[in-house]
Order: sequence, then C-alpha cells, then structure tokens
Amino acid sequence: MAKIVRNRIEAHQQTGLSDQLMLCWRAKNTLFQLTKNEYEDNLMLSVRIIHSVTRINLIIAAAMVIQLMAGAVMAIAAAAEDPASYPPKLTEQAVRDLVTRTQAGRPRLLMGPRDVQVLRERAKDDAAFRPVAQAVLRDADAMLAIPPIERVMQGRRLLNESRRAVRRVLTLATAHHLTGDQKYADRAGREMLAAAAFSDWNPSHFLDVAEMTFALAVGYDWLFDQLDVPTRQTIRTAILEKGVRVPLDTKHTGWTRARNNWGQVCHAGMVAGALALLEDDVEAAVRTVHRALENVPLSMAMYAPRGSYPEGPGYWSYGTTYNVLLIAMLESVLGTSFGLDQAPGFDQTGAYPALVTGPSGSTFNYADGGSGRGTEPAVHWFAARYGRPDWLLGDARPRQRALTASADAGSGSNRFLPLLILWMQDSAAAEAVRMPLHWTSDCKTPICLHRSSWEDPNAVFVGLKAGSPSGPHGHMDAGSFVLDADGVRWAVDLGAEGYHRIESRGMSFWSSAQNSDRWRVFRQSNHSHNTLVIGDALQVAAGDTKVVQFSDAPAFPHSVVDLTPVYAGQARTVHRGVALLASGEVLVRDRLTGLKPGTAVRWGMVTPGTPGAVGQSSLLLQQGEAVLRLRILLPAEGAWALSDTAQPKNEWDSPNPGTVMTAFQAVAPDSGPLDLAVVLTPGSRQPTPPDQINLDAPLQWKPYASGRK
Repeated sequence: MAKIVRNRIEAHQQTGLSDQLMLCWRAKNTLFQLTKNEYEDNLMLSVRIIHSVTRINLIIAAAMVIQLMAGAVMAIAAAAEDPASYPPKLTEQAVRDLVTRTQAGRPRLLMGPRDVQVLRERAKDDAAFRPVAQAVLRDADAMLAIPPIERVMQGRRLLNESRRAVRRVLTLATAHHLTGDQKYADRAGREMLAAAAFSDWNPSHFLDVAEMTFALAVGYDWLFDQLDVPTRQTIRTAILEKGVRVPLDTKHTGWTRARNNWGQVCHAGMVAGALALLEDDVEAAVRTVHRALENVPLSMAMYAPRGSYPEGPGYWSYGTTYNVLLIAMLESVLGTSFGLDQAPGFDQTGAYPALVTGPSGSTFNYADGGSGRGTEPAVHWFAARYGRPDWLLGDARPRQRALTASADAGSGSNRFLPLLILWMQDSAAAEAVRMPLHWTSDCKTPICLHRSSWEDPNAVFVGLKAGSPSGPHGHMDAGSFVLDADGVRWAVDLGAEGYHRIESRGMSFWSSAQNSDRWRVFRQSNHSHNTLVIGDALQVAAGDTKVVQFSDAPAFPHSVVDLTPVYAGQARTVHRGVALLASGEVLVRDRLTGLKPGTAVRWGMVTPGTPGAVGQSSLLLQQGEAVLRLRILLPAEGAWALSDTAQPKNEWDSPNPGTVMTAFQAVAPDSGPLDLAVVLTPGSRQPTPPDQINLDAPLQWKPYASGRK
C-alpha cells in the first residue's frame, strides 16, 4: 500500500510560482512524488512513496525524503521561471539563488550521509547485493599495493590515467564506506594527491580534465571527514585550478556546445567539481551549473525520438553514464534535475543496451566500438527510475564476469562498477519483457532490429544499419548487418581501429572528407563491413541513407534501407532489405539499378565461423557445434569465395584474428537491374525451399504493420 509522508514546511510564497507544482524522481525502485500547494503564506510539501519493493528500499526512500526535502523547496523556487520546460530556461541568477540557499552536508554527490549506513546494511542483508560489495573490496585490496597514477601521455591524451583515477578513487572510497576502514581512505588520498601534483590535466583534450575532475570531486566529497586538512586543501585547489575554473578562465571551451558524448562527459565532470566545492567558489558553481543546463541538451538531442544513440552502444555507455551522473548529482545536491530528464527519448534510452544486444551477448557495434558488453550501472538507474526491470536483460552475464574476475588494480576498465552499490536492481524482478521483438530507432543514424524471441537462448537476431559515414564516429557501414543464431554471433562488425595507432602516424583520422585517411583504414571502410562494394569503390562519405520501410508484422518482419546516397555516381538506385522469415531464417535482398554494364558488385559478410568448401552457391559455417548455412538465391550463377580479414591490409591496420569474409561477386548486366538474394539458415532451423521465399524487390515488400513498437 502506498505510504504518505507529509511535512508542513513554513516558507514565504515564492514570486511567480504556479498554484501547483509537482516534481518526481526515482531511486532504488522507489518513485517519489513531491507536490507543492500554496496555502496563503505557507507551502505544503507532500512526498508520496509510490512504489517500493524491499525493506532496504524503504530505508533508502525515507533517507532520501529527509535529505532532499529542504533542497526540493529551493528547487521549486529555482524552477519557477518555467518548471516544466525542456530544455531548461533558467537564468544564471535563478541558479545563483538556488546554489546560495543550498546547505548540503557530506557526502553530497550521488548519496547523502544517511545512505552510508543503508549501504552497509544492504551489503550485509541483501544476498544479491553482497557479491558487488565483495568485488569492490577485492579490487580495493589489490589497489592498496600499487603506486598511484603518473602523468603518462598516450599521444595527445592523458585519458587512460584519468580513467584509472576514476576507477581507483570510486573503488577505494566505496570500500571505505562499506567497511569503515581508514586504509582505503588513505590510499584514495594518495591517488588524489598524485593527480593534484600533475602540471595540468591536459585541457587540450578536455575529456581528460573532465574525468580527472570527477574522480577527485567524488573522492574529496565522499572522504571529506577522513582526509586531513592539508590533503583536503591540496585536492580542493587542484579541482578548482586544474578542473572547474579552466573552462571559465581560459580558451579551453570548444567542448561546451558539443553535440556528442563530449558534452555529456565534460559538463558532468565540471559540475561534479563545482558541486563538491560549492562553499569554496559559489560563482564558479553557478556558472558551471548554468553552462551545463544551457548546453547539455545539445548532446541529449541524440536520444530523440526513441532513445537510440548515434555513436553506438560503446559510446552510449560512456556518454549516458556521465549524463546520468550529471542528473543524479544535481538531484542529490540541489534537489532537482532542472528538467534534463525530460529530454525527448531519454526516458526510453534505458532499453537501448538490451535492444542492441543479441542472444550471443554481443552488441550491434556500429560506429566506433567493440561488440563486447560490460556491466552498466546506468541501466540499473534507468530501470529503477522508470519502473522497467526488463531493461536489465543482457546485463547479468557481463555483471557476473565483472564480479567473478580476478582482482584488477591497474586498468581503468569497469571503472563505474562501484556505482552498482548505489543503483543496483534485481534483474530477476522483471515479470514480463515489455520490449518489442522488432524495433527501429527513427533517428538521424537509423538502425533496425529484428529478433525471434527474448526468452529463447537460440533466438535469431539481426541488426541493420543506415545513416551516413560522416556521422559521429561513423564508418562506411550503411547497409551493414550483424547476425546471431543458436547462441553465437555469425555476422560481425570488426569494430573500431585504435585511435592512437592511426594518429601516431600523422594520418587525418578525424576528418570525414571523401579523401580522408580515415577511409584508408580497413575497419572504417565498406570493404570491411557486411555491405556492398561497387567496382571496388568506397561509399560516398557525405551520403545519408534512410530506412524507407519497416514492418513488425509477425508474418514478415523486415526493414528496407535506401542506400542510393552512399553509392552516388556508382549506381542509379540501391536498396537493401533484411527480413526475418517465419522459419527463423534471415533473407538479405538487394536491388541495384543504373550500374555500368560489367561492373562487379561484391556482397560480403565477415564471420568468426569456420567455412566449409567454397565455389558453390551454398556455404556452411561452423562454430563449435553450431552451424549456419548461406545460400545464394540470386543471381543463379553466384558462388561463394573467401577474403582474408585476419591479416592487416596495410601497416597501419590492426589484425582481426579468427575472422574471414564470405563473399561473392555479381556482374552488372547489359540492361536492367542487378538482383542479389542470400538466405542465412541457422542449424536449428529447417531450410525453406527457394520457391517459397519472397524474392520480390525490397521496395515491393509490404510496408508497415499496424504500428511501430
């Protein structure tokens, strides 16, 4: 039964407040609803705990009510200009009024003083939570024996050291609060002093500054009472002079209006530092928070309209984790998100990692990123905030890997694992999967996903990519696809090339111009992707492809992409359709028109499978006991061949061990279209006779079902 907690707070009526204002927030499976009603000179605040599923959650709920009540009153005043608006439209003075009235204790970033005891109780009483605490302590113990970070650059970046600092400080500070043992606080202090002694945190690559600032801000705040006065002074000075004040006082501001992950990460890092030192430099805090509220929406526009992320799942993890941290810090210190959580699509993006993860556990890693998935504390935050435990699907496997791995003290990987201490939800709590089997992103970098089941570990999963090579972290991968079946990944994306590897050779890796060195890198070009190559030419970097048909109809779910813009000058029209057949097979169907007669078109698919005999229209791939058969139905004379992808194509390319491209070539006829059709049949499925497969051109497939899911 819902519990009502009422607290009458005497306060003068705030000018411009509407007659009723409601703020809502979620934490730990608990939805809080804060309502303000005006009664003459008083404010009535009601906090309703709408849903809480465990005793521990009720404790956390009560603690957060007490902690946030005072801040919420000030948040209402600050939000008075337009409390429901997105993007936020507060003046700097409105932020100043809120900041100057805030009296936050310590810790204040992400959690409050009462949360510490709650976390210790949860680690003791909650069997699902206990392994997380044990993993944090395992890593913290390993960190005790290693030296602190040093200012070692990798090319133009200090980012590896910044990420090590985040991981170590978060882990050690969390270990202290779980145990009360001073040794963890002392070791975290040495880590922060080492970073504070750096000449700078490399502001020319501002991500480095942002992550280092976040690391020291959390350590300073969470361990404030455990650090001696000289240590606090040194860390405080470094956060201000090498972090927060850098973009306020110097030219290093190019990131402030970024429309990609840079905006999310950098603003979050600066806000962390500013809020940790709220009392020490009020004006810096005001300007930093206001700047974030003005500019982060530029990055958050990426989530519209359905929660997808144009830079792929790897960068979703990076940018979105810091976006969540930004909102969580604003709420924990100032009592409000300022409406940032109202960004279109943000309330759906918690589903994105599950949607793009296949039954094999690999992600659809378009753009720059690998296919491996790590545990995502941010997904737990979303699942709790929006009441969607089914969004945690796919997280259990990487979380278990992280919790059972050997102690890792040196790297910056899994640096956000300790945040599970704050946000972890029970992934077994999902009574039913509410996510669709078939989904399209409807955004500037479109992807389409089709799967046969959420529950069957042998389900078929196929993802299709559209968009532009010149998009953020883009590849020439328009028309490319990935495929899972029978528990393994069959069609793979080779992922990103190492940035430093290319930059160190003086190559222009970050230009998307047609003649950029970026497209000379094998992993970036269409030659390495599961798409078409016409006449051995590159795709057109400026081309922008669209999804022109999508159907979630159970009888014939499919997607069609108009690839014409990336083959401009090579063909008149190019369309690719991908369909999940009722048999569980996948059909890939292409039609090209306006080709120069005699032009060769390559159809390719990179796979980790071991191929059988080639030279015919049917090819068998094998991984362990799983098999996949590839059948060329069009053209009739098509025959499979193999192309080596394991060995580097150029001295600057990385090897891709364990992979090979299965491919065939078709020649443009003297007149008429060129039609290609391939059916991929998992070993667990029965092959459908060719005359029973819909081989119509993709644009002739029936389009939308009754509604997109």
